[in-house]
Amino acid sequence: MKRIGFRGYMIIAIAILIIAVGGLYIFNMNRVAPTATKKTSGVQITQNSPGQYQTVIKDGRYLVSAARGITASSEPNNLDVKHFESSLLDLAKTKFKPNQYIFQEGQYLSSDTVTNLLDRNSKSNPDGLNPEDNGKTDNSRNPIYVQTLTEQDFMSKDGNNLKLAGMVIGVAMNTQDEYQKEQYGATYTQNISDADRIAYGKKIAPKIIEQVRAQSGVAKDTPIVIAMYANAPADSLAPGDFYAEATSDQGTTLKNWQSFDNQSIVLPKEATDTSKLGTDENNGFANFKNDVANFFPNIAGATAVANFKGGVLSSMNVTVTTQFYSQTEIESFTTYVSQSALKFLPSNVPVRIEVQTANELQAILIRQANDKTFTITLLD
Repeated sequence: MKRIGFRGYMIIAIAILIIAVGGLYIFNMNRVAPTATKKTSGVQITQNSPGQYQTVIKDGRYLVSAARGITASSEPNNLDVKHFESSLLDLAKTKFKPNQYIFQEGQYLSSDTVTNLLDRNSKSNPDGLNPEDNGKTDNSRNPIYVQTLTEQDFMSKDGNNLKLAGMVIGVAMNTQDEYQKEQYGATYTQNISDADRIAYGKKIAPKIIEQVRAQSGVAKDTPIVIAMYANAPADSLAPGDFYAEATSDQGTTLKNWQSFDNQSIVLPKEATDTSKLGTDENNGFANFKNDVANFFPNIAGATAVANFKGGVLSSMNVTVTTQFYSQTEIESFTTYVSQSALKFLPSNVPVRIEVQTANELQAILIRQANDKTFTITLLD
């Protein structure tokens, strides 16, 4: 259990209590160690953990994206902010292996360049990826197809230097476009069909590659992967997913597009949802939710987002919300949640659980696929 502040004695006391009532749980009590680094020509790179990238820091600070914050401020559904970027990194790992490349936040597309790309095409902004405004205010209007994009860079060692070896560009496409007919007026929703979204994404992909290659430091033969993401509707309780990707090895030419069968669903499922996807996971989650609710009073809610690839569960993110009145309540409840999750939630995929009140996050529990215990972090 990673600790911030005093908690060691309380953990021991709780563990003894659990053993006394017959439930033995093994705590992971590793402390957070300072990040180790090694110097490479004026920059530093972190030592990587298994399956994770080394990352670049400069002058003792993490090297942030040149277009930092655009995704967070532009995505209409907050769930898409985290899922879009984390899923893009998972996709990148299939193209640029973590044991062979160093990850760097995007440094080539500036904030101004990305902002212009996301705007509508016009005489004053010929680089705009979204269609020109046709002046219509009904479903015949030209919608905003491209909501945001982000860049991830992958570096290799070149003697004592780092060299750009590849890039991944994630492009978030809208499934709905919200707009106003007049400033400060009512908000309207225009649905975008799958066919229109997919076709428009393929249309603008070469333009994005052209813009990336125009940036200083990007070679004409730097491999660039472009990955297309379908945003969830603004009121959805589940995030969207990546649906296609292609690679440009040179110029603006893209190899054959590869489609993904990715889907995220919310648990517990609605009674009206008769699909078979997630049935077993839904039953297990219902047992988990009932178990923790019976243990602790005033559970405000428990939900999960189950992520599937090709119809097979790939990960689960759980949120448990309740009200705490003391620190010992938080610790006891978090311990019980970890035990219940081991019993009822899938063991063969990564599971992340956030325990929170209405106002703030209290604890994070993480278990990788096939791990026997959760790593618990309690937050002061």
